[in-house]
Amino acid sequence: MTAPAAGFEGLRALAGRGGKALVPYVTGGISDDWTDYVLAYAAAGADAIEIGLPFSDPMLDGVTIQQASDRALSRGATIESILGNLSEIKVDVPLIVMTYANLVFRQRPEAFCRRLAAVGVTGLIVPDLPVDEAAAVELAAAEAGIALILLAAPVTPDDRLAEIGARSRGFVYAVSLMGTTGEREALDDAAARLAGRVKAVTGLPVLIGFGVSTPAQAAAAAAHADGAVVASALMRRVLDGAGPGELGDDVAALRAALD
Repeated sequence: MTAPAAGFEGLRALAGRGGKALVPYVTGGISDDWTDYVLAYAAAGADAIEIGLPFSDPMLDGVTIQQASDRALSRGATIESILGNLSEIKVDVPLIVMTYANLVFRQRPEAFCRRLAAVGVTGLIVPDLPVDEAAAVELAAAEAGIALILLAAPVTPDDRLAEIGARSRGFVYAVSLMGTTGEREALDDAAARLAGRVKAVTGLPVLIGFGVSTPAQAAAAAAHADGAVVASALMRRVLDGAGPGELGDDVAALRAALD
């Protein structure tokens, strides 16, 4: 059984009693008041919150997240400014940074993870970091008290899936389809099959992400997994001008669909 990661005991307890977790996403620095989205998500019932560090070449992100990253970068957002903003707020749910390996290794994994921990971040997702190349980041994260959350994809073979299930911390992120993130009209059937395979090899919660866009899709994902990650659909709303209050309402609707 995988040891629980600091800050994620609540997700394990929720899954243990059959509850479903909701993890909404926001791109750090997308607006002057971007941390108000974080606060609104927490108030609306998020169980954890994913924060994307904008990157110039986000290879796994679709058009919406790319546009969100471009907007944040054009506003001058940096790792330093985003983490500085986070240091000024407090929420009672885990904060998870999503970023690319380039940014982690540019600063060295040890220094990067210590910086996250210093501002209250307790989770890290690096989608372009394969499990067989994750040892340095895995060690640095563990030493800093950060849960390194690994991804599993529909094409992941069984032996590799078992390794991901054993080495992930916090939860396992089940990618619903092959390809980039983005809004979808329907949840891919591969998501349910993958969730079942992952749950067979880990005691961690399994959350489905990539393409979960509506309350109905979140509920469909949670029928086979322990919850859902929602990103592009929320960032499309921000790009279209929706404020923190409106996004809070969107997260509340997702929350209601999972309860």
